Amino acid sequence: MGTISLRPLMPVAALAALAAVMTGCALKDPPTAADLQKEVLQQAPPPAEFRAGGGVAAPVADGWLASFQEPTLTTLVNEALLYNADLRVAAARVEQAGGYVKVASAALLPSVGLAGLGGGKSGGGGGLEGIFLNASLELDVWGRLRYGRAAAREQAAAVEADYAYARQSLAAMVAKAWFLAVEAGMQRAITQDALGSAEGLLRMADDRLRIGNGSEQGVAQARANIGPYRDSLKQVELAREQALRSLEILLGRYPAAEIAVADRLSPVPPPVPVGMPSELLERRPDVVAAERRVAAAFDRVGEAKTAQLPKISLTAGGSNVTSELIVLKDVNSPVWSLGANLIAPIYQGGALRAQVEIRSAEQKQAVAEYARAGQKAFGEVESALGTESILRERDAILAATVRDNEKSLELTRIQFRVGTVDQRSVEQTQLSLYSARTARLRVQSEQLAQRTNLYLALGGGFDLPAMTTTTAATK
Repeated sequence: MGTISLRPLMPVAALAALAAVMTGCALKDPPTAADLQKEVLQQAPPPAEFRAGGGVAAPVADGWLASFQEPTLTTLVNEALLYNADLRVAAARVEQAGGYVKVASAALLPSVGLAGLGGGKSGGGGGLEGIFLNASLELDVWGRLRYGRAAAREQAAAVEADYAYARQSLAAMVAKAWFLAVEAGMQRAITQDALGSAEGLLRMADDRLRIGNGSEQGVAQARANIGPYRDSLKQVELAREQALRSLEILLGRYPAAEIAVADRLSPVPPPVPVGMPSELLERRPDVVAAERRVAAAFDRVGEAKTAQLPKISLTAGGSNVTSELIVLKDVNSPVWSLGANLIAPIYQGGALRAQVEIRSAEQKQAVAEYARAGQKAFGEVESALGTESILRERDAILAATVRDNEKSLELTRIQFRVGTVDQRSVEQTQLSLYSARTARLRVQSEQLAQRTNLYLALGGGFDLPAMTTTTAATK
């Protein structure tokens, strides 16, 4: 490394050359979203519409949370956005990424330092005293620093997209936890109804025995059938408590299983606009984050390549030193200097070349992860649409099954009262009815969960006021 002293008055040609050096080489642009899609979707280009069907061929709309018509659910989602611990972690990552952008940008600005010197002699003052001012600026001739700044910005954009997806995912998790808790409460009501029917059969068996139309065996059998229903009720109550605790944890509350939820599931909203498959990659925040990471990896490759080239820096300094002990020349005149440094990496054992190879491999990994994110997005939408269609058909079948079993149970109870059928027929018909009711309830709850999955997979917003990351991190 050599230091070149520059005269205070440089010729015009030198000034022009310095300006050209400071301008630097232009950076190469990272691949566009269209280029990425063309590369990673060679084997599976998106069709004109989703194959599973079931959606409306219109642009994806926001506000999916309001479609469930549950104001309390909207309030709980808003609470979760404020107090959920995982989301606060994601918000802190956004702040960290913004800090890295500032650090990378600072490398393009001058660095200025100030130092002071003071001393004295025994019995009094008069030592060596002085002040030193130093400044340096690296000329980003090849773009290494600008590549680093661009990479930091792209990484920050990726983290912000991650945060947006985390908010959407949290809203979806709260909605599905809500539906599960409501389902558990409704299942408890069904089980309590079944237990009440079993206890009613026991009373009927006692009455038949008392009037001489029954037997001890019938009473014992009716009493034995009550036990399994009581056990099922305990299991359902435990499941309900666990569902409530899961919901409370998402909200940031203490898991006391005390939160109040609705006693009925909301109706399934009508079919939603699903847009075009090709638009999905530009709308989903997780795919956008993967795309930004590809751009960041591209910039890091450029940063590593330019690190193999010489570094040029301008330096300037000034000092003013005084002393009563020694005689200093020009003590009343500060000394100023201006220079330039050039550092060229000649041999570092192949470390710089290896760094380029590492960054290139990271870029390949980022492209592969983008492809994986895109395939995941397509798969989630198609799966949600296909599952919705099947669940809709199952709900219609089970609704008819419930009606048929209710009619059958009503007739069987009449026959049991008049003595044309035995108690076993009533118990079997009753068991079939409650099994059908439980199955339909599960399907209805799953319909709402799958609709939530579809909303999340499509990348639409849930229409809540956007929170700043600072607010989310500090609340």
